Amino acid sequence: MVAIEPENQKVRWYAGPKRRFGLSQVDRQFLVIALALLFVVRLLAVFWLPFVDTTEARYAEIARKMVETGDWITPQFDYGIPFWGKPPLHTWLSAIGMKIFGVGPFGARIFILASSLGILGIIFAWVRQHRGADQALAAVVVLVSSIMFLGASAFVMTDMAMVLGTTLSMVAFYNCLNGGPTSVVWGRLFFVGIAIGLLAKGPVALVITIIPILPWLAVTGRWRRLNALPWASGLLIAAVLTLPWYIAAEIKTPGFLRYFIIGEHFERFVVSGWQGDLYGSGHAEPKGIIWLFGLATFLPWTLFAVALLPRAKTFFHETARENDGWHSYLALWTISPLLLFTAAANILPAYALPGLPAAAVLLVSLWALAWGAPGRATRIAAIAAVGSVCALFLAITVLAWFFPSTLSLKSERELVAGAQRVDPDIQFTYWGGRSYSAEFYTQGAVRFVDRTAMLEALGENDARDAVAIPRTSADELAPFLGPGFDRTDTFNDRVLFIEKSTTGAES
Repeated sequence: MVAIEPENQKVRWYAGPKRRFGLSQVDRQFLVIALALLFVVRLLAVFWLPFVDTTEARYAEIARKMVETGDWITPQFDYGIPFWGKPPLHTWLSAIGMKIFGVGPFGARIFILASSLGILGIIFAWVRQHRGADQALAAVVVLVSSIMFLGASAFVMTDMAMVLGTTLSMVAFYNCLNGGPTSVVWGRLFFVGIAIGLLAKGPVALVITIIPILPWLAVTGRWRRLNALPWASGLLIAAVLTLPWYIAAEIKTPGFLRYFIIGEHFERFVVSGWQGDLYGSGHAEPKGIIWLFGLATFLPWTLFAVALLPRAKTFFHETARENDGWHSYLALWTISPLLLFTAAANILPAYALPGLPAAAVLLVSLWALAWGAPGRATRIAAIAAVGSVCALFLAITVLAWFFPSTLSLKSERELVAGAQRVDPDIQFTYWGGRSYSAEFYTQGAVRFVDRTAMLEALGENDARDAVAIPRTSADELAPFLGPGFDRTDTFNDRVLFIEKSTTGAES
């Protein structure tokens, strides 16, 4: 059955008159239900899943410090130590969330989730405009059920806010150059997207946007239409939105621009094992592995893309003949982050994320071109794909909330909660390296020590102490705590010791 569209909606078909893409009412109902289930599962994870990754805990703690200190210009790696690694848009989103909803995972994540919903809304509206509502609905479901997008959709990090900017810029650029009465509006939105990217992750967002646009302009001959962009007003918009913060950040903490522009955007990617990182260590990977990351992040839909490979020649010829440059634009957009980071020495799988919106649209569009309306095999495969992703995330979320000991989580939530059940005013001390998760869940009320004399001194203060020691060192260090501490429980790889009583904590 072919979808019935309003008479004033322009829908272009490229699969020939006998292969129009259309969904049955049952298909649409399934996709809407799938979207609802995925949203519910991801929302449960916002509440129930602790900060299980060092990156998320670090960025959440930076946002918490922003709320605590009231410093909205310079994110702080530690109290009084500026965090120059990334611009503050994602930090602002998490900090505002915690300002409104309270300090906790929900507040830190909710506006990151809102960013991902914004991306889905942009993609749906764009695809509906150019390919109809059925393809738009299918593309949104494919995108939100891809492993990386669903996982990152409420993950406290820079990438989702940046992808909101790059997605807006890519959609706006395409619409602007295609003309129409709203082309100037779309042109200005292109620069708004650039500004979002610059405030979310910096110049890399601009580069990811330019990489697919330049060859597309050359191949399709559309470079002559660049005067359609409102350059004067657009550049002014981008400057007004971005320059005030960059200038204020450099004035407040001189040296920021040098470290951020050269260190984070050049040395990090070309110097293997870069030692200039002020806030951690480089993620050294073999060069070119970003392409494997790209395939993995798009699972389970990567398997559907593989099924299209035998028709690659046909797709190439169809793309060469099309007059709107749709598929070539999507293909270049998909691979732009992969091209950028091919030679990079320090990367993460999330670096492939900016290409996923285009990958989802491209997959659905090529599938429609190849087979038209979905058949029985396609329906079964799609149900299995969406169902498996939904079940996986739900299982992890439920286990993390109800049975956290069954998962090896890099989270201090359970340890902190266990100690606070004994004494809400207990004082936390961690042996060894810094734990951002411990800082967040104690709201900054934690000390990190690495000398045995500091352990011995805990029994002489006026507070009741909780001490977390790595399991491998617990037996060796326990004697330094003395008989005043009980070994209570083990949480992941840490053993919790709680002071029996102190003069200041007697009941």
